[in-house]
Amino acid sequence: MKISGQPAIPELIQTEQALDELLTRPRAELLEFVRSLTSPLLVLGAGGKMGPTLAVLARRAAEAAGHRLEVIAVSRFSDARARQWLEGRGVRTVNCDLLDREATRGLPAAENVIYLVGFKFGTAENPSMTWAINTLVPAHVCERYPAARIVALSTGNVYPLAAVGSGGAVETDSLAPVGEYASAALARERLFEFCSRRQRTPIVLVRLNYAVELRYGVLVDVAQKVWTGQRVDVTMGHLNCIWQGDANEFILRAVPQASSPPSVLNLTGRRVLQVRELALRFGELLGRKAQITGAEAETALLSNSSRACALFGEPPTPLDALLRWTAHWVSHDGRTLGKPTHFEVRDGKF
Repeated sequence: MKISGQPAIPELIQTEQALDELLTRPRAELLEFVRSLTSPLLVLGAGGKMGPTLAVLARRAAEAAGHRLEVIAVSRFSDARARQWLEGRGVRTVNCDLLDREATRGLPAAENVIYLVGFKFGTAENPSMTWAINTLVPAHVCERYPAARIVALSTGNVYPLAAVGSGGAVETDSLAPVGEYASAALARERLFEFCSRRQRTPIVLVRLNYAVELRYGVLVDVAQKVWTGQRVDVTMGHLNCIWQGDANEFILRAVPQASSPPSVLNLTGRRVLQVRELALRFGELLGRKAQITGAEAETALLSNSSRACALFGEPPTPLDALLRWTAHWVSHDGRTLGKPTHFEVRDGKF
């Protein structure tokens, strides 16, 4: 099945139903790719911020391509609504605490695994949980799936802050995580690498920063501050971001990049964005004067996504649409998750 052209980018997004439809709308490139996947596709950590839309995106792509692919979403599903939402869209769900080694051993067999498990916010209050989730779970998963291709989500926080003019860290740069969360994220990568080398498990580590949609993300954080008259701190003056729908597509299409030892991909938008300019633009869109504080540091958390763009193309969703959608959502009291990214943090304490 071929798709001749792509649906137009909407002017505005008015409802969560419309937002979820857009986030899970597959492009022709994904339809072509999804035919290569054997059934089932396993999505671990599917109850989080990205997991539900990624799983449904894969399911919709398979259906549109006429490919019989079962998508299985695995999570503790502390939010029952996420489980119901997935099942209502043709995704099979399995309740499993991946910290439980025996429970993980009982998961269905699969040749392709998307690993979205992680713990970040709350690290300062519960560092032991951060380390447990980010180290024990990868070992359990690799033990259960020694021959599967695994796309393991990581974070750009494993890099040191980069000089703004450098264009951001590249995959071959030395790692120097700042803070306990970033250190635990690097430990997660090292556990995956150890298992990959020991049992030849093909893995690709995808270092993401930052995925955005209208219910959370750096753009929502800045827009909310402008809308409510709070000061926008521009000390961490530059950032990268990528629309979550684009990030989910690229994560799925990263499966063939899995290798032993693991390969690495940075996943983010190509452009380095200035926080000050984002705040001023939101001020224009929202009809509010942006309140700026601080002065831009010479370094920031930045990643260079040239390698991913060479493999998958440029992220297709334009920045001006993201800003327009976000401003409208915030000004019309659209639901958010109440989980700020704390992108301003420079000491790694989340």
